[in-house]
Amino acid sequence: MSDALQLRAQAETEAARFPALLARAENLAGAVLLGDHGRRRAGMGDDFWQYRPAQVGDSRRLIDHRRSAQGDVQFVREREWQIAQSVMIWVDRGASMQFSSDKDLPSKGDRARLMGMALSILLVRGGERVGLTGTDLPPRRGNAQILRLAEFLSDADDIDYSAPEHRAMIPNARALFVSDFMGPIDEVKLALAKAADRGVRGVMMQILDPTEEAFPFKGRTIFESMGGTLAHETLKAGDLRDRYLQRLADRKAELSELCALAGWQFYTHHTNQSAQSGLLWLYRAMGVSV
Repeated sequence: MSDALQLRAQAETEAARFPALLARAENLAGAVLLGDHGRRRAGMGDDFWQYRPAQVGDSRRLIDHRRSAQGDVQFVREREWQIAQSVMIWVDRGASMQFSSDKDLPSKGDRARLMGMALSILLVRGGERVGLTGTDLPPRRGNAQILRLAEFLSDADDIDYSAPEHRAMIPNARALFVSDFMGPIDEVKLALAKAADRGVRGVMMQILDPTEEAFPFKGRTIFESMGGTLAHETLKAGDLRDRYLQRLADRKAELSELCALAGWQFYTHHTNQSAQSGLLWLYRAMGVSV
């Protein structure tokens, strides 16, 4: 195949992933939530939220005379808070995320992109500003931003393990990190420390393949990283199971502790689980109305 034809084939393959990701994310977001996302606290806005008894210092123009006429107490009509927040997303695009143990299961990267994209759609529809961590795509509103996010998230890196991006953290914003977090832990610690220093709170979602939890290997086995830079051959894979599972448990415990110290939430999602249930948990955990 000539260089031109090969380039065209690669370009068409990459381009095909973009609308597919966007369509699946739209469907998933629609299944989780219909309608607008409210901030659910009082403040500046157009939508009615609740009545509350009038307090000293309330302006008389805030009194709802119809509601107050029903009794002896004056009530204020509060509106829902409508100030958009910035939400920054990092989705691991490293080679390790390309792993899938079964042709009927999505890869970790595919599920991670779907989660990040679907959450972005929900938040943007709710009026939030959403973007990527770092400087490539600052948080913005609108459908055009959704298209930009889909384009960025459709790309992949060649390195085995990507590190969370911690540049340009917006003070007091929200953030989401999605990865298998199987690589070096020091960069994760640094990113969370940077976030905590700037008052950024968020969620760390770990995506794992069910085989990575079960470790069903026995006999002669060659373990090789998806990027091809790491390899290990053993004649007794079963003898490694207990040590591997202990190290995985230790990694989860360390990630959970790091999140707790930074004021974040930690959650492990498996690719054989429902994407809808994972997104629902993620959407609630993000808690943008804080």
